[in-house]
Amino acid sequence: MKRLDAKTLKRMLISGANNLYNHYPEIDQLNVFPVPDGDTGMNMNLTVTSGVKEIQNAPEDDDLFRLGTGSSRGLLMGARGNSGVITSQIFKGFSLGLKDKKLLNAVDFANAWLSAKEVAYKAVMKPVEGTILTVVREASAALSEKATATMSIEDAMEYFVEQARISLENTPNLLPVLKEVGVVDSGGAGLVRIFEGMLLGLRGKVVERNQDVGQAPSEANESLYAGAKLSEDEEGYGYCTQFILRLGKPGEDGKKPFVEKNFKGFLAKHGKSLVTVRDEDIIKVHVHTLTPGNMLNYAQQFGEFLTITIENMSEEHHNIENGNVATDMASNIERGRQEKKAEPEEEEAISIEKEMGLVAVSCGEGLDNMFKGLGVDVIVGGGQTMNPSTEDFVRAIKKTHARQVLLLPNNSNIVMAASQACDVMEGTEVSARVVPSKTIPQGLVSAMCFNPESEDADATFEEMKSALKTVRSGSVTYAVRDTDIDGVHVTKDYYMAMRDKSIVSCVKDREQAFFDLLEDLVDEDSYMITVLVGQDVDADTMTAIKAKMKEKYGDDIEFTVEQGGQPVYSYLIGVE
Repeated sequence: MKRLDAKTLKRMLISGANNLYNHYPEIDQLNVFPVPDGDTGMNMNLTVTSGVKEIQNAPEDDDLFRLGTGSSRGLLMGARGNSGVITSQIFKGFSLGLKDKKLLNAVDFANAWLSAKEVAYKAVMKPVEGTILTVVREASAALSEKATATMSIEDAMEYFVEQARISLENTPNLLPVLKEVGVVDSGGAGLVRIFEGMLLGLRGKVVERNQDVGQAPSEANESLYAGAKLSEDEEGYGYCTQFILRLGKPGEDGKKPFVEKNFKGFLAKHGKSLVTVRDEDIIKVHVHTLTPGNMLNYAQQFGEFLTITIENMSEEHHNIENGNVATDMASNIERGRQEKKAEPEEEEAISIEKEMGLVAVSCGEGLDNMFKGLGVDVIVGGGQTMNPSTEDFVRAIKKTHARQVLLLPNNSNIVMAASQACDVMEGTEVSARVVPSKTIPQGLVSAMCFNPESEDADATFEEMKSALKTVRSGSVTYAVRDTDIDGVHVTKDYYMAMRDKSIVSCVKDREQAFFDLLEDLVDEDSYMITVLVGQDVDADTMTAIKAKMKEKYGDDIEFTVEQGGQPVYSYLIGVE
């Protein structure tokens, strides 16, 4: 084929999205840090799927630019996580390269990928090499040098994919932390999967979605993928994960069709002691797993959570198949129905009712209440293991009914999606800006500076940004695999004390990890400690750590310990 048309490009994009879908659990396992938040594959999968839905019903005779911009629009609105946002920008740049082109030859095709690289790099304030950006840059540059007007599109795409693979394999040499852990870049790996699927689609072998998606990598790839798998003899250990999911309508808010057999199959492959109960549009799940974040990411494709509970199991297997299940389910189903009835209808148009509004990302009832108490108008559900999309932020901005809206993403992997939502609002009567909070403690301190009655939105924005610098943040969570990083040996199922992306310690005792982290965060200038307790910490433990903190710090440092209710992270700590 000497010329690429819209019909073929559509086939390529669908095949690329399906190929990523079939491999996203593998991408999730490439997380550098052994924490239960490896969601790069899921974020990219949901982003690309959103793009494909926009063009699924595009006419056969559609032109290239209209097809490309349609896909790009869907990608943008569905983008979540840094990897998803960058992916959306790659394909936005590619679509811009299609402008005024009815057909593409190999040179045009290469130029479109150069455009993809340019737009993606511009979207990142401080590009890091050894990432998804490197893969698209090196592959597009190589194709640009190779392509000629007489070259076939198949040969061009094959060479492009070959160069992308070479670039991916070299990422550990550009980013030392990848080499230390022994993995390639997860975002780059996801992008290569998309490209591989596009190549197959171009050849007429469109990739279909695999019903068995979620299986562990093959033995040949086990050294590449850094995720932990639950073995037969680990049943009863790990994390007891329970949630109630209200199924959404396929196509609405990016939700996928729910197939119960496939749903159960995925959960069973990644866990043990699986029990599911369904009542109309409500499904309750109980499963034992070492990677609860992966379970939640998968389930959220089909609906929204009503409740989430994650408990650490340290002794024998807990059998939940008893008489209490039906009773609990009935009460939760009824609560879900009442919440559904109480939900207000979404408004089509933007209505302005006040001058300033505030949006914050939160995950946990206690955290939600804290943010609301500080004046947050709209809570966007999500966090480390469930990154909200650009569209989620756009919807939240509109729900504030404010002319000036400030966003607190409270996670470094969510900042880009929030920023992209602000870009979407440009040209409307609403001005939205991101206060780039990267942790929950930062977000809480920043929210304290929010004054909805202020007549100077710029001053409020700057004051909230400045407050971010006054907080040092850390967290305690469990390790999902054995590794060595930052000079610390990490043991699977032990607890890690983490300061930003630095591992302070990894120990068997959760509370020891907590005090190790405090020791690292607190210095002679510290005057305030805020501890946000997760779902897995009970009241007696809270009382005990308060007493030990009082003994340790006396009246020298003020501290507060609050129930945040967040999953996965036992403790979130902010030190001012």
